[in-house]
Amino acid sequence: MKEARQHRFTPPPGAADLLLIRHGETQAAVRGQDFPMVEGQGDPALHPEGERQAHLVGERLKTEPISAIYVTTMQRTHQTAAPLARHLGLEPRVERDLREVFLGEWDGGEFRFRAAENDPAIVRARERHEWGELPGAESTAELQARVRRGLLRIAQAHADELVAVVVHGGVVGAALALATGAKGFAFSGAANGSISRLVVHGEQMIVRGFNDVSHL
Repeated sequence: MKEARQHRFTPPPGAADLLLIRHGETQAAVRGQDFPMVEGQGDPALHPEGERQAHLVGERLKTEPISAIYVTTMQRTHQTAAPLARHLGLEPRVERDLREVFLGEWDGGEFRFRAAENDPAIVRARERHEWGELPGAESTAELQARVRRGLLRIAQAHADELVAVVVHGGVVGAALALATGAKGFAFSGAANGSISRLVVHGEQMIVRGFNDVSHL
């Protein structure tokens, strides 16, 4: 060997390359008017800005060799995936375990007002990295367990493939925390329409990108 160049990452044989796309911005919460609900969770539609973000996601990824698109049970992920699905001629598949964190008594829109007011329960949740601080909400461990199940199911079905997975901010945070061993809220705040990248090989998860918004 005369020379050895620096290593360039490629997914291991048999790995799935997952593009985790956070849905576009949704409709604003309005006092006294709950969002539509699906299985007990708020299900707002995209705001016009979110529709614009969905279009830009589609433009960004339309030439990528994506073999499948996944969405959750919530309409905002279907709406965000729609432009990309049209470009690629793919029918999105539903992965229920990747739905947004269940916010308990504050689901349906109330959480947004409580967060804006720095409700003590939300302050505790942020300090302790624990969704379960919110009344009736699922715990961080419960969220991470189902997110892990959903990601591994997709990865097992798509070895050596690139897959678009349109999900939620809480799910992006849970996935990257699982992959890195970071605290539960370490990757909170992924922007609407952002793209993160997770390579899944067997039980191993490798983070290759977080919160890419260059297309927006």
